[in-house]
Amino acid sequence: MGDTQRHATTREQSPPLRYRTPEHRRRAVRETLDALRGSRRAILTTHLNADGDGTGCEVALAAWMRALGGRAWIVNPTPFPEMFRFLVPEEGWVLDAGSAAARDACAQADLAVVLDTGEVPRIGRLRAMIEGVPTVVIDHHQPGEQPIGGVSLRDADACATGELIHDVVLSSGGPWPRATLEGIYVAILTDTGSFRFSNSTPHAHRIAADLIADGVDPEDLHRRIYGAAPLRRLRLLARALATLEMDAEVGVAWMELPSEIDGVDPTAEDVEGIVDYPRSVSGVEVGLIFRKTASGGTKISFRANGAVDVNALAREFGGGGHIKASGALVERPPAEVIPRVVEATRRAVRAAGLRPLGGAPHHP
Repeated sequence: MGDTQRHATTREQSPPLRYRTPEHRRRAVRETLDALRGSRRAILTTHLNADGDGTGCEVALAAWMRALGGRAWIVNPTPFPEMFRFLVPEEGWVLDAGSAAARDACAQADLAVVLDTGEVPRIGRLRAMIEGVPTVVIDHHQPGEQPIGGVSLRDADACATGELIHDVVLSSGGPWPRATLEGIYVAILTDTGSFRFSNSTPHAHRIAADLIADGVDPEDLHRRIYGAAPLRRLRLLARALATLEMDAEVGVAWMELPSEIDGVDPTAEDVEGIVDYPRSVSGVEVGLIFRKTASGGTKISFRANGAVDVNALAREFGGGGHIKASGALVERPPAEVIPRVVEATRRAVRAAGLRPLGGAPHHP
């Protein structure tokens, strides 16, 4: 028997390597689990313009809580994204924040669970709706200046908030409804950029492997999320690419999105992923997207390829997020904001030692 065949046989005989919750967060997981198990009527929410991590976690947690005999409703400060609506298994789980049903559910709730953010400004109008309700925060972002109080399960080392939801359900021993499995998978899939970003840790892959072993279909979920773009989104991308600019000496590229496409304001779903285009230009260290808001302000998305901490950069403009992916909202028009942000980004790239003044890229 050759060496290759012996190695394969040994591997087949080894027990499967399943994910285990890291030791440093087990206490917080237990405290969070206790709070969730004690709830009979919970409100689940996430940040403005929810993404796949926020919505996946909401559906996953709602399905698990309902399987345990409780009630859980999803009430977001902005509309639930249509591209992730397929995750919701039943009508009535998602309530519009402006509806009487949402107000009643919040008034009767015994617990509010804030997912994928831990900062007061990021939950918008939900802040007032859950005022006085005991709160649990589950988040993987760096802590901000206006934290939401309550029981806390926060760890910036987690690949996505979905990893922390997986910890909670794993610690509980289940159950594992299909919506819980798929919600966690989508949360991790989207926040790791389909497992290509630096947060694609061994934990991320191990959890994904376990979820697939438990019945998740990765091809189907990838197709549902990435395999069918509406024509409007492609037209938006075409117009945005026409504005692409780059400072090749420093390694910064940026685009400005149109304020409307086909007579309609772009949605968060339309914009999702477009920031990857300026970042993907050869030689770019930081990519930026600028978009005019309905109020006349400017929404900024920051994405880094190398050592630049765009979380710190975004905080200069009142925002925040991750070290390599962050955002900010400035209540000034793009014509004023773009030059300021681009110049601040140039300084950040140079301060990171990546682009000395007048010189070629330098990676220490």
